[in-house]
Parts: sequence; C-alpha cells; structure tokens
Amino acid sequence: MRPIQMVDLKEQYRHIKDEVDAAIHGVLDSAVFIGGKPVQDFCDHLAAYTGSRHVIPCANGTDALQIAMMALGLQPGDEVITPSFTYIATTEVIALLKLKPVFVEVDPRTFCIDPVSVEKAITPRTKAIVPVHLYGQSAAMEQILDIARRHGLYVIEDNAQAIGATYTFSSGEKVKTGTMGTIGTTSFFPSKNLGCYGDGGAIFTQDDQLAERMRMIANHGQSVRYYHDIVGCNSRLDALQAAILDVKLKRLDDYNAARRQVAAAYGDAFAGHAQITTPVIEPGNTHVFHQYTIILEGVDRDGLQQYLADRSIPSMIYYPVPAHRQKMFTDQGAGGEDLPVTDWLTKRVISLPVHTEMDQGHIEHITRNVIDFIQKN
Repeated sequence: MRPIQMVDLKEQYRHIKDEVDAAIHGVLDSAVFIGGKPVQDFCDHLAAYTGSRHVIPCANGTDALQIAMMALGLQPGDEVITPSFTYIATTEVIALLKLKPVFVEVDPRTFCIDPVSVEKAITPRTKAIVPVHLYGQSAAMEQILDIARRHGLYVIEDNAQAIGATYTFSSGEKVKTGTMGTIGTTSFFPSKNLGCYGDGGAIFTQDDQLAERMRMIANHGQSVRYYHDIVGCNSRLDALQAAILDVKLKRLDDYNAARRQVAAAYGDAFAGHAQITTPVIEPGNTHVFHQYTIILEGVDRDGLQQYLADRSIPSMIYYPVPAHRQKMFTDQGAGGEDLPVTDWLTKRVISLPVHTEMDQGHIEHITRNVIDFIQKN
C-alpha cells in the first residue's frame, strides 16, 4: 500500500504528467510568463464552468479577499461579519484593511456560518458579510442573501475550499458556490480541489463595474499602463500556474466525485458509532470534501491523532484556535465574543485524509484504526 497522505499531489501529477508537462513547455516556449493567452484561456474556461460573468485572476486566495474588500470601498471602522471557525486568512484581511471583524457562530451540522447569528450581529456600522463555504459545502446562501438584501449589505463568498460545489435554492435553481454574492473569491493553493503548483487565486463577480475595478486594483490601480487612477496592489496569477490549472479544471468534476466516493466510504464505515458524527450534507447541495471532518464526542482526540500517526496515518485539526481567540485579534481589542458552538467544535473536530488518489485499502486502514482506538478507549 502506498503511504497515506492528507493530499497525494505526487500521485495525482503522475496521472496527468504528459498534459501538464506539455502545458508548461508551451509557456516556456512562448516566454510570456505574466498574463498572456494561458491566463486568459483559464479565466474564460473557469467563467464558463462556474457561470460567473467575470473571473479576475490574482496571486492567492488572501489577495482575492483583500482586493474584493478594497473594491467595495469599505472604510476603516466598517464592520464585516464573518465566522470565527475558519482559516485565518478570511479574518486577517479584514483587520489588515483596518475594518472591524465581527465574529459569529457556525451551524454545528455543516460548519458554515449561521444565518441567525449573522442577523443578530448587524449594527448600523455593518457593511458586509463573509460566508465561508467551509470544508467543501456551501453556506446557507439563500438566507444569507435575503439578510443582506434587507439590510443593504455586501456579500463576499470565501470559496477557497468549495470550488465546484453546487447550492440549490428553494426555487430549484442550482448555482455554483462563489457566484451568488456580490463577489466570490477562491484559492488555488496546491492542496485545494483545484490547485496549482505554486500559489494562485481568483475573484468572481457578475457586476461589470466591480470587475473592472478589481482588475485595476490587482494591477497597481491602472487600466492603462503607467496611469494609476486608484490605489491598488500587485497580484498576478502567472502563466505557468494558469496553464497547469487549465489542465486540472477539465478534471475538477471527476476529482470532486472521487472525493465524494471517499467520503461515502468513510460514512458507511463510521455508521452506528455514536461517538463519531460524520459530515451532514444539506439537501440539494453537492459537497466537494476539501476536508473530511468528523466530530468526536467522549474521545481523546490527541490520543487518537497520536494513535493514527504511529500507524502512518496523518490527520489534521482544522482549526484548533478559532479567530475570535487568536492573539492577533485580542491584542487589538477585537474578538472575545461568546461563541460556545465554535469553541465546542474546536475541541472535537478532526480531519482525515481525503483526496483523488485514495483507494479502498487506504480507507479501510484508516477507518479500522479510528474505530479500534475508540473501542479500546
């Protein structure tokens, strides 16, 4: 049996090596490393795949969030509602721009932002909501969008973990995550479901004016070379990464389907074990399982993690310290909210390996050892 990885990028590359290598050599032969046809082709293909009118490439997912907030004209002191149970980039950017993060709860079933908690947190200074499609499933966007409309707020979707996931509205309309809010953002970090071989990101919007503004911000605030109309930054997706991503985009649905198969096998193995709560998928949604995260009750999580490690099984805690308890915020007088659901989850979640190259032997080895530890302890 091959060694088990949280994400096996080496084995994934082996299956697409010829096509990826050809794409890379095409860029090298052209000597156009910034912008050019590979970047435009990838953006066009990603727009068609997601149904977004505009795709603006950038250097990484954190930049995507920053550019989105800059484009909306948010000012220091404006409040932005965000879950605390998320990767730090979501909230870090808010503080970087001197906005005020307002941390709210997540739904303990889906791990995504709780609409009830959002509405309770709105004040006259609130300007935006940042729902995070955590672990690969959409947040409750119909409710979030309704709240935003009623209160005149922007919605910035953090879609770094859910590219390719689908959300179903009560009308039956099915929409890709990242395309429903005012702006959507994503990351192409190598371990993502659609990952490059370095760093990269993208921004989505249906709004022509916002798209133009974000393109300018990502390019030093210019639309005509050397004429800088607004304050911007330097955030590019280079041509090599775009060429690689274009190869992988054609396989994204297959990659996501493979992750769902792994998740289903995990679910079958853990069924009937009361101390393990497996992921809940909301009706009508597709979960792309960027992470496979379970909740443990009455289990020594650290002990389980060590037990698995001793048997060459990796696992991760996403995330051990929620944003509202991070020193970077408490030192600034932010954070400190009473978020019992978030605190409860951070003590109980653990993520198991899930990726496109897992086989039945891997899954059986992992699940057998998880169950053995629980039964012995």
